[in-house]
Amino acid sequence: MHVTARRDGRLVGYVNVAGDGGVHAFLLDTTVHPDERRKGLGVALVRAAAEAARERGAHWLHVDFEPHLTGFHERCGFRPTAAGLMALGG
Repeated sequence: MHVTARRDGRLVGYVNVAGDGGVHAFLLDTTVHPDERRKGLGVALVRAAAEAARERGAHWLHVDFEPHLTGFHERCGFRPTAAGLMALGG
């Protein structure tokens, strides 16, 4: 599922949500055009994506992010959890 934002017909924000067919959904590719950043658009997109995932039966929304994006994800409503990571090479 995709959630997008457009201004004057131009794509200015994008979020992708993948699901496992059950209760887990995964937030991917949150992107806001540089001219539109720091105006709340990214948070609004993530919240809309969370609501859409909830409406489709998800009970959990997961996201992975780099440390410098912690504040953004906290504003979206995410809380830290323990997780595992496996390097697959490449």
